[in-house]
Amino acid sequence: MVGRWIRFGLSGLLLAWALSQPVQASEDFSKWFDAFKTSATDTALHDFLYNMPKGGDLHQHLSGSIFSEWWWQLALGKPAQGEIFFTRLRMGNCLPIDVAAAAGNAQLLFQTISQYRFDRLSACQQTMFTALAQLNPAEQQAWMNSVRLDEPSEGRDEFFETHWQRLGDVIANPWIMAEALALHIKAFADEGLVYLEPQVTLLGYRDKAGLALTPSEVAIIFRARLNQPDLVKTGVTLRFQQSILRFLPDAETELAHAYQIVSDEPEWIAVNMVGREDDDRGHPLRFLETIRGLRQQYPDVRLSIHAGEVDEPNHHVRDTLLLGADRIGHGLNLISDRQTLIQMRHGPYLVEINLISNLLLEYVPEFSAHPFPEYLRLGVPVALSTDDRGMWDSTMTDEYFVAVKSFNLSWSELRRLTENSIQYSFLAPGPKAVLLVSLDQRFTAFEKRMQDQDPRQVAALKISPKRGFVCRKYNLCSRQ
Repeated sequence: MVGRWIRFGLSGLLLAWALSQPVQASEDFSKWFDAFKTSATDTALHDFLYNMPKGGDLHQHLSGSIFSEWWWQLALGKPAQGEIFFTRLRMGNCLPIDVAAAAGNAQLLFQTISQYRFDRLSACQQTMFTALAQLNPAEQQAWMNSVRLDEPSEGRDEFFETHWQRLGDVIANPWIMAEALALHIKAFADEGLVYLEPQVTLLGYRDKAGLALTPSEVAIIFRARLNQPDLVKTGVTLRFQQSILRFLPDAETELAHAYQIVSDEPEWIAVNMVGREDDDRGHPLRFLETIRGLRQQYPDVRLSIHAGEVDEPNHHVRDTLLLGADRIGHGLNLISDRQTLIQMRHGPYLVEINLISNLLLEYVPEFSAHPFPEYLRLGVPVALSTDDRGMWDSTMTDEYFVAVKSFNLSWSELRRLTENSIQYSFLAPGPKAVLLVSLDQRFTAFEKRMQDQDPRQVAALKISPKRGFVCRKYNLCSRQ
């Protein structure tokens, strides 16, 4: 159940049994799927993958996973708890500079601030901002476009240096974030996922007056929303990672706070270090002694850390394993670290693959250059994930669609990817075993239902939502 620890009277034997059962795709259905891939249109393939059972998403940043239209609705609706937001529509040259700092980057259009921050600005600075509720339709659309990568000219710098900053005070409102998480859960449940492990920080929130909230106060707000009946009935299991920005001057202090949060809050089970890896201030070995010290104090804190999301060869993946990570986020340049690649074959570490993210942020020029199929077929455990799907305007179905289209995945490979997304989660053994058994049952039922149909004329599938990414790249929207 969402937001609740499910207690099972199961021993570790159940998990051991579940993990010992290899993913078994029947030979007949594997042949059926091969025939279907050959004959299916892109639209039919997308619909099929939307209906296919799925496991979990192990790599997603909540604040980057919310669709732009959701942000708009949340900022103006009840979840805002009466908070009023303003966004910068005009540039200017107002002084004094120290007051300008209250509104962040003075050269960033569509940066959104709260009423309390707006009230601190000079009269000159206030003329640059307009209340969200007063934006005309064209300005509303521009505001939503400003926090997603929807133009060929946009890429890595636009994403890292403007998107998060534009959201500004909206993502510091915990009631908005709790409702954003609710929408997030429901959308993933519609795609057939049963487990989510988002990176949801408990640090940096405040009320509409600008007063800071403690991590425990924020956890209570999240927990209250997660335990509402509409989310409980989705059946999605949720656990959280506490993330910190790795390149900040005080990152070591924030890392200690993250360990404390995982120790204090039962739903927060892992720590992640995020941020641009081409900013060398956040290199993995900077944190080695800090993490070794924290391990002396805190038991059972898991690590899933971004590594290898860079263009140049280096040993960041190896060094991140030395920190104690069980999972590697992205792992793109693992392909150039041959010794570490050999050591990662057949586990126990998993690489969290983000195909769409890596393309749009220009870490690969095209999907065919991605090392994912090499990892998969070499025996390195991998699972597909969405990263910041709100900013890509994509879905988990899109990740599977790209993988099948680009790399001709077999049915057994699809099943292995979904199983990995549960097997390598940070769930406790009992809940993990239950989800693995359920996943196998769901696949068996799905295969039986589909195999009764002619693979050239598949019918009775729910139509999948086609969002911006696949509409632009594969022209799916015009084919519906």
